[in-house]
Amino acid sequence: MNVINTSLSGCLIFEPKVFGDSRGFFLEAWHENKYKEAGIQESFVQDNRSRSAKNVLRGLHFQIQKPQGKLVSVISGTVYDVAVDLRRDSATFGQYVGVILTGEKNNQLYVPPGFAHGFCVLSDYADFHYKCTDFYDPTDEGGIMWNDTELNIPWPIENPLLSDKDQKQMTMQQFRDLK
Repeated sequence: MNVINTSLSGCLIFEPKVFGDSRGFFLEAWHENKYKEAGIQESFVQDNRSRSAKNVLRGLHFQIQKPQGKLVSVISGTVYDVAVDLRRDSATFGQYVGVILTGEKNNQLYVPPGFAHGFCVLSDYADFHYKCTDFYDPTDEGGIMWNDTELNIPWPIENPLLSDKDQKQMTMQQFRDLK
């Protein structure tokens, strides 16, 4: 497994070894000891999966009081995946990292607790998998506007398909003003 550090502390890209031949392929999608050695110390308690059509943008989501770490990957399709550092005491607060995740490459992004997360679908559809370090709590959810001018994320799609919720998220300035 190849582990790539990003510019955001704790936010890691994983490229697992894929063993393939004419019959198909095999890979380890999770091995607790190997991932702990790479820097993920949290335990995972919940797995989620979503399917989204081309040009769907989901995010930028986070939990306010019960932050979730997420190990995310694409089972099929291609997405542009983004993590935004919302840790107020971090030297990279308000910065983001973006990476292309594909079902073909089987790469993964670890988004530590205290980050917002989102992605947009570049292929006809994408099946997306999340391993989470805390349980989802709908009463604790928050979000940052996907097109916040302070973040200035270069999303590689125009006119994304958004949920009603994602059209009404807060700005980074409003997040700063939260206590």
